[in-house]
Amino acid sequence: MGSVNSLRAPAPTPKGPAPKIVARRIGTWFRKEALPLPWRTTRDPYRIWVAEVLLQQTRVPVARRYYLRFLRAFPTLSALARAPREKVLKAWEGAGYYARARNLHESARKILRERHGRFPTASGELAQLPGFGPYISRSVAALAFQEPTLALDANGIRVLSRVYRIEEPAGSRAWHRLMEPVVARLPTSGVAPRELNEGLMELGERVCLPREPRCPACPLRGVCRAGRELPEPGSLPRRRAPVARPHVVAAVGALLRPPDRVLVGRRPEGGLLGGFWELPGGKLEPGESPAHAVLREFREETGRAPRIVRKLGVVEHQYSHFRVTLHVYELRDAPGTAGAHPTGSRLPPPFRWVTGRELLRLPLPGATRKMLPWILPRLAGARRDLTGGLPPARRASRGSGSRRGRSPA
Repeated sequence: MGSVNSLRAPAPTPKGPAPKIVARRIGTWFRKEALPLPWRTTRDPYRIWVAEVLLQQTRVPVARRYYLRFLRAFPTLSALARAPREKVLKAWEGAGYYARARNLHESARKILRERHGRFPTASGELAQLPGFGPYISRSVAALAFQEPTLALDANGIRVLSRVYRIEEPAGSRAWHRLMEPVVARLPTSGVAPRELNEGLMELGERVCLPREPRCPACPLRGVCRAGRELPEPGSLPRRRAPVARPHVVAAVGALLRPPDRVLVGRRPEGGLLGGFWELPGGKLEPGESPAHAVLREFREETGRAPRIVRKLGVVEHQYSHFRVTLHVYELRDAPGTAGAHPTGSRLPPPFRWVTGRELLRLPLPGATRKMLPWILPRLAGARRDLTGGLPPARRASRGSGSRRGRSPA
């Protein structure tokens, strides 16, 4: 007897155009209108993979900049696999979603070690690699190896939601159940998998925009149900209820050791911002002031008991799932406690003293980079050009305090 899943009745095809018509119109449009992007000039699965990982959470203009920078550092899979993790994170710095960089590095090592550098060619095999979810596996298989499969990102989901007038929330289980027949038939419509996948993504990026779709310029006008039947096609897809982002309040300290060093700590591998370097500190406890929190965190993390010299300012930063307010202090070792080892050999292993130039070579989270205009000028020997191009930092206001260990600085 079959399982419950095997006995499930197939989902009916949503009302709308035949998938073959949709696929052919997208393919024709893409061949005429495709943007000249650097990852479209190659069939190298490594370079396609790097591009697709970036594009999964990043707009095309930004992804292009980071793609070129990353490939300058690691032009081949072998170069990436053999690189130290810290160098990989530094090359990814600013692109966000840093687990993507760690997974790229881990998968490159696995392919080099277990497959002698040869990429798996099927989406099912690719899905066994770290960081290769359904989207990345299918996109690399389709773009590099012409597998007839469809990789759906937010752009593709938006286009199909409007073409077939799907009222279910975008990307929900109900949405995928309803669209299963269309998603299965689109890749078998005689259009090259590369043209279909990139065309669908680019159509959503450039024409079928989230709020104000450019319907007159769309190759699917006339067959798109939302365009024909709704006064505002941009009302689809339905969005899930937004989830409130937690707000973390923390305090961190720049402990300076004259003439030219500052203390930094490395975040644990595998966690949030794993492997990145930051100023020591952490979250405020209930009812605790930022000044008290930074001294407490230093004692707990480093075993040191510094004194506060001044408050440097407050940094606000948005991460993907939360936002953070960081109170930043300049600290010095209390008299007689600095120790006899100028390079900090008595420090716990995750911490080390660095010069300004060494600090800039380390992978730093975005919030920490915002503090550099305050820190670098206080390090003797740090040339003026070290702060060139850094974002302006906001000075502290008098009397600012707050609440609620490890800070995402």
